[in-house]
Amino acid sequence: MPDVLTSELPTYQAAKPRLSEALVWLMALTCGLVVANIYYNQPLLAAIGHSFSISDSRASLLATATQVGYTLGMVLIVPLGDKLERKNLILWMLGAAALCLTAAAVAPSFLLLAVASVFIGLCSSVPQLLLPMAATLAPEADRGRIVGRVMSGLLIGILLSRTVSGYVGAHLGWRTVFGGAAGLMLALAALLAWRLPRDRPTFRGTYASLMQSLLTLTQELAPLRRSALVGGLIFAAFSVFWTTLAFYLAGPAYHYGSDVAGFFGLIGAMGALAAPLAGKVADTRGPRFAITVGIILALVAYVGLGLGGAYLVGLVLGVILLDVGVQAAHISNQTLVFSLRPEARSRLNTVYMTGYFTGGSLGSGVGGLVWMHFGWLGVCTLGVALVALALLVHRSYER
Repeated sequence: MPDVLTSELPTYQAAKPRLSEALVWLMALTCGLVVANIYYNQPLLAAIGHSFSISDSRASLLATATQVGYTLGMVLIVPLGDKLERKNLILWMLGAAALCLTAAAVAPSFLLLAVASVFIGLCSSVPQLLLPMAATLAPEADRGRIVGRVMSGLLIGILLSRTVSGYVGAHLGWRTVFGGAAGLMLALAALLAWRLPRDRPTFRGTYASLMQSLLTLTQELAPLRRSALVGGLIFAAFSVFWTTLAFYLAGPAYHYGSDVAGFFGLIGAMGALAAPLAGKVADTRGPRFAITVGIILALVAYVGLGLGGAYLVGLVLGVILLDVGVQAAHISNQTLVFSLRPEARSRLNTVYMTGYFTGGSLGSGVGGLVWMHFGWLGVCTLGVALVALALLVHRSYER
């Protein structure tokens, strides 16, 4: 068997497909629409729990289920982006996502909805195939900016998914959200079949050697390990907030429904506008500097949420700061990761995003428990602890 890190095809000398502005925006749109599948359920957790007569803490497991599925997709499927033709792989995954979303829309029990949620997450790792593709097609001097622009679509999708699902869920029911998402996946597959270029794979080994190379890359690249750990801690803090926000807004402090909880996703989407700027800063000042700034912003946000979250203006400002900080740190982390081994970008992204979404899954699960036992102050204290730990890890690697 060939060595797992020397099993790359010779450098392909043919011209790259032209990375037009329209193609960049199509990639950003795809990332946003697909990643939204993972987050539609968050503003609907209270409504879903009421529908199946279950507790808030049990309903919050749906958020964990989709993120667990997403992590599995990154581990088992995304590395294939270095071995198989990415366009075909993406189209197959979109078709499978449509089937899983349909199953969620008609699920007769919470158990079946949870199982469908895992597979929705598994099939929604398409953005993690598109991001390495964009990094490969981008000119080196503009890589951070272009990755940031594509990532802005993903981040806006994460945040606006809550707005859309909260509004639709409040007026048409939570099942309509999943049914509509299934139709979107089919329409998106048709558009990508027409416009997305083909991307020649670089890895010639077996699937087993491909998976083995994930461990080898992790062992050899200390910056990759650091980025995965820091990203996981930051996204855990992010998920703690968004998993518990619907419960907090529905409680004595505000008495709001799922439509208002979803509206906060629209507020947070303002922070996603900082994504291209964060990529540009990573290009000019270096990704480590941009990561530090992002972590500090997230820390300030959680302190503000803890002290002023009972006031609407404090909650709104906290949402904006938290999203800007998390996104800046995440984009800068990915820019750094993509620069390590150009021929292995799908696998590098797999390692990084596995750490990132493992943190998100743990944050969603623990956040629900902390909310049940310690309320909003406990949620904010947990968020501060996670972000502070991310800063310590990041700074320890710089020394």
